[in-house]
Amino acid sequence: MAHSTVEASPQAYARIGGVLYLIIIVAGILGELFIRGRIVVSGDAAATAHNIMASQSLWRLGIAGDLIMHVCDVPLMLIFYVLLRPVNRNLALLAVLFNLIQTAVMVANEIILLVPLFLLGGAKYLQSVDPHQLQALAYVSLKVNDYGFGVGLIFFGFECLVIGYLIFRSGYLPRALGVLMPIAGLCYLTNSFALLLAPALAARLFPWVLLPCFVAETSFCLWLLVKGVNVPRWREAASAGS
Repeated sequence: MAHSTVEASPQAYARIGGVLYLIIIVAGILGELFIRGRIVVSGDAAATAHNIMASQSLWRLGIAGDLIMHVCDVPLMLIFYVLLRPVNRNLALLAVLFNLIQTAVMVANEIILLVPLFLLGGAKYLQSVDPHQLQALAYVSLKVNDYGFGVGLIFFGFECLVIGYLIFRSGYLPRALGVLMPIAGLCYLTNSFALLLAPALAARLFPWVLLPCFVAETSFCLWLLVKGVNVPRWREAASAGS
């Protein structure tokens, strides 16, 4: 057989990729906006600490949802590689490497979200520490998590640039997506580097700077779910590159 089963089923992989991407988008929105967004009170360590301890199960659920999101990242990396390697195998692999580093950073960053539970849990070994100091330390850990998230998105931003180029050149996915994804990548990079280099500017840009990212990723996700790839053109590209 000239082609493997994976190469013979690009449409199935596109559909699976769309489902995984949808899970990632929904889990990310739920965790960031509807869980941490409601619990964390910007600039108020005491109120944030109270909310976390009053909603420990919800806080832990948010962490678990994030980890499910990152688990979905792993097979999605493979699917993007399979779908885009006919365009350029090396660039498709580069996108995987960028995504792999992003996911590793994000997973490690999730551990930081457990720190407030340890600091605020009333453990005996912390009873000698002033409660206000514990609240401040818990809030600092959340700020560190925010910056860790921004660092992870730097690698994801570069991945979006590479994937966008591959989509644009593919001929079996819409060129419009090949324009939207690099724009998303530039927005991610702008947001993250502004957070590191000019926090005041980042505060003015957020969340509007990430709106193009939502549009691009949601569009790509829905296209994979509804339309998938142009199979004849994918096969033609795969045959030409084999």
